[in-house]
Amino acid sequence: MVLKLALRNIFRQKFRTAMTLVAILSGVCGLILSGGFVQDIFIQLGEATIRSQTGHVQVFKEGFIERGTRQPGRFLIEDPEALAARIDALDGVDGVASRISFDGMLNNGRRDLGVIGEGIEPDKELEHGIFVRMLEGRQLEAGDEYGMIIGQGVAHSLGLAVGDNATLVMNTTSGALNTLDFEILGVFRSFSKEYDARAVRIPLAAAQTLLDTRGANLLVVGLARTEDTDRVSADIEQFLDPSLDSKKWRELTDFYEKTRELLGRQFGILQAIIALMVVLSVANAINMTAFERMGEFGTLRALGNSSTHVLRLILLESLALGVIGSALGVAAGIVLALAISAIGIPMPPPPNADLGYTAYIQLHPATIAMAFMTGLAATVIAAILPAFRASRGSIVDALRHNV
Repeated sequence: MVLKLALRNIFRQKFRTAMTLVAILSGVCGLILSGGFVQDIFIQLGEATIRSQTGHVQVFKEGFIERGTRQPGRFLIEDPEALAARIDALDGVDGVASRISFDGMLNNGRRDLGVIGEGIEPDKELEHGIFVRMLEGRQLEAGDEYGMIIGQGVAHSLGLAVGDNATLVMNTTSGALNTLDFEILGVFRSFSKEYDARAVRIPLAAAQTLLDTRGANLLVVGLARTEDTDRVSADIEQFLDPSLDSKKWRELTDFYEKTRELLGRQFGILQAIIALMVVLSVANAINMTAFERMGEFGTLRALGNSSTHVLRLILLESLALGVIGSALGVAAGIVLALAISAIGIPMPPPPNADLGYTAYIQLHPATIAMAFMTGLAATVIAAILPAFRASRGSIVDALRHNV
């Protein structure tokens, strides 16, 4: 009975009810759109990192991450093919690529540049390197025995272009000097400007020849679904030799974790601001409504209804407003998110990157639920103080409003 009366009351003042619903709707819709945008940043940044650099899981000699960049020859997996085959057989694994890291000098015939490089398996890398955009030329292919692709910064520093030749000089694992001539097949741009300034990639076999080894530093595991990372990582850990270690992509990307933490805090502040705006808007509308209906509340109490009954009536009216407004906000947010995502939002390159991207609005169930509950909670909280005032006042003073 009280709920039925509450529903009838909220539709008596159609204009004021509509304005209150608009305030709730706008807040909930704003939370869905902003939360979906932030979620898309997390997804796209994570996928870009996975596809261009880390893979989903990496397997390596213990200590390689901390000290391997200086002495990669000391941290070699001796039989990478056998281990890669065993990992590739796991459920959810889409492919395993061997990599070997090196540093050396790249010479264009006139000057040298210190570079960091990777020997890769081109056919396997092509399946997972979709965020390494080729600006000129093409990717390495399986038959490119002495081909090389270089980062945009390397090409600019040495004045190299597709078709030019360059000499790579480095030390073997035993310390001897070794050189090979390569043809520049392509110039690439990844998600990291610093990486592109010194990065080169050559076939794994050529890198192993230069280093005089048959080993590899890394096994880069690509998965069919990023959501399976934790499960597959646990499966890999079960059969790894004690001298080997593995890490998931999020453990390898400090920039991603810091960006996620920063944006998460910013979204939390935005959520608080929107909730406060809804509270203030709804509180103002309920205060005005409660003042205008003071005589009605006085009559209810004079007829024998308790102050608790009046309090419950006002809170139920606010609860109904919150449910209706939040539901409309969720519907509007979903429609707008789908419309915006159909078009896309062109975004500039993020910090420390050259590559822009197209953003979308992700419809994440947790974000939608959070937005709905925020709108509902803000509406109920806004009604508490006006409801107490209306229900606890003097009956005589309240009845005077009818005169």
